[in-house]
Amino acid sequence: MNSNPSIPLSVLDLASITEGSTPAVSFRNSLDLARHAEQWGYHRFWLAEHHGMPGIASAATSVLIGHVAGGTSTIRVGSGGIMLPNHAPLVIAEQFGTLESLYPGRIDLGLGRAPGSDQAVSRVLRRGLGAGGEDFPALLSELRAFFDPASAETNGVVRAIPGEGLSVPIWLLGSSGFSAQLAGQLGLPFAFASHFAPDYLLPALELYRSNFRPSAVLSKPRAMVGVSVTAADTEREAKRLATSQQQAFLNMIRGRFAQLPPPVDSMDGIWSPYEEAALSRQFSYAVVGDQEQVRQRLQAVVDETQADELIIASQIYDHQARLRSFELIAEAGAKLQR
Repeated sequence: MNSNPSIPLSVLDLASITEGSTPAVSFRNSLDLARHAEQWGYHRFWLAEHHGMPGIASAATSVLIGHVAGGTSTIRVGSGGIMLPNHAPLVIAEQFGTLESLYPGRIDLGLGRAPGSDQAVSRVLRRGLGAGGEDFPALLSELRAFFDPASAETNGVVRAIPGEGLSVPIWLLGSSGFSAQLAGQLGLPFAFASHFAPDYLLPALELYRSNFRPSAVLSKPRAMVGVSVTAADTEREAKRLATSQQQAFLNMIRGRFAQLPPPVDSMDGIWSPYEEAALSRQFSYAVVGDQEQVRQRLQAVVDETQADELIIASQIYDHQARLRSFELIAEAGAKLQR
């Protein structure tokens, strides 16, 4: 059991809907994974806001966080992230104030500025307001003020109840430099999605650390790195399991959104040479292998990024195989050093 890792490991769950399944099954699997992750010593269990995607069930992210937090006891549960421009800051303050009141000391609020879907969904969600995310800093300031009792007077008669006076850790998430720089300037923790934008990982971390200003929240930078990991008892099986995620991303770049497909023995004949090269670049930080290979590769990521924490995403079709993957990752993580 990985009860006290030198490098904390966390879980990023996309609540994947597998081919032929339903969101109800996905929610049961997410809770089961969270319970196992708690036993294996994972630090956090985060869920991501996406909309209109047949293969992802976590659209109502706050509701699902409550479901997972209510079915676990100690693991931190939160958003990785809430796409703040989709929402009124007051609503998010109230939702996470409610969650923190129900599960004190266990709730995280990770925030992003992307729509979490395509522009058509964005227009429906945002009703044409702030569709580009340029208003993110102002929305973030408004949200933080709702948690601060000293700001109640400046907010006038509008107060977040519950929310006001509660300590809900806020993380900024990103796949580019915008949120990295903002997180540094505000002295907030920062998480980078290397499984989305591997080319920007190191520049974004440098931007975050070079712009960091100590705050009431942090005295020094705290960076979390998201990594896609598929582990199995053998390298061959891990590579086979990883083809589900490869097919899912291939569908995305082809403009086809679908449920998570079952693995295949080989991607030959499924992708073109150009698509294979594109996926190879996209998954340049992805870790696929047996437990020792996973340990070595994660150690290399820690050495290269000097990450304070790793958050693991793992899109595996079979639920039992996904549990086994996270169990192996937890055991490998106990041996990581910084």
